[in-house]
Amino acid sequence: MTTLDRIRVLRKTLNLRQDEFAKQLGLTQTTMSQIEVGRTALTEKNIKLICVTFNANEQWLRTGNGEMFGPSSPYERELLDIFGKLTLDTQEFVVEMARNLLKRQEKSQNP
Repeated sequence: MTTLDRIRVLRKTLNLRQDEFAKQLGLTQTTMSQIEVGRTALTEKNIKLICVTFNANEQWLRTGNGEMFGPSSPYERELLDIFGKLTLDTQEFVVEMARNLLKRQEKSQNP
């Protein structure tokens, strides 16, 4: 099974149509369809976005190893729900802010 097959399996497991899945990622249904059949390249950004948006385990998505879904805290689920409703530009901003927060946290934990 390829990564593209696993994306389709993930989408179907979530009981989402292509247009619903795509919308939560900030993509069009046409783009999602083209990704699933291999006509449009699956980017690193899209892989990360799929994992964050749907709590998918990145290792599983890429290789098939491990569980389909990652661990989830109540805050993580709420954040993902909110994130999926944001515009792509706003999602990009939130991801950048999260990266900055993570760097700060790592610096404070490892002075």
